[in-house]
Amino acid sequence: MIVRGRPAVTFDEWCRLLERRLSQPLPGPDAQWRLAPRPRHGAYLGHDPDQARPASVLALLHRGEAGAAGRSPHLVLTRRTTRVETHKGQICLPGGALDAGEGPAAAAIREVREEIGVEPSAYRIVGCLTPLFVAVSGFRIHPFVAVAERSPALRPSPAEVEAILQPSLDHLGLRTTLGVRTQTYRGHPVEVPFFRVEGHEVWGATAMVVSELLATVEGLPACR
Repeated sequence: MIVRGRPAVTFDEWCRLLERRLSQPLPGPDAQWRLAPRPRHGAYLGHDPDQARPASVLALLHRGEAGAAGRSPHLVLTRRTTRVETHKGQICLPGGALDAGEGPAAAAIREVREEIGVEPSAYRIVGCLTPLFVAVSGFRIHPFVAVAERSPALRPSPAEVEAILQPSLDHLGLRTTLGVRTQTYRGHPVEVPFFRVEGHEVWGATAMVVSELLATVEGLPACR
């Protein structure tokens, strides 16, 4: 994850390094599949990639609270309410389906405003990760990465967001953060890898996007 042997850099410098890294070839599906449920039984996945519905999410990173040098940036995650139509109670990145005529980046910006009340002036999009087809739901997710100089003022939508989690990238990169559970899906046993975050499990497509994000920042210096 964040490399401790290298001199720490400012958050601005770290963001520029991240932006440069995102402009290079990405870790891609290999990194995503490390956190994918397995095995992937094609018989019950049910959706055609050619008919996928586009959606976007935003991985919003910020420097966290002031403190000792060497801390790593924090990632904003949401816990969805039980009143939403899909993914009730799950831990997700802010995001959702594209509206008619809307581009992926515009959808990510809109969803962040609607779900957690953060305006685009509070952050800067620095790149994107690899699009991810989610066979169970039929969505193709476009993950964007953004950075905020300051911890953003978060105003979660009561209808959509039950709580906000803000784990550090260092925490997400710990071996002890990872776990695996087994569940049954349409009669098939499935192993589900997940990240442990504040007593919750981050799994599925969100965990796959986070896995690629962690692979992308691997080797970057710590922030000061």
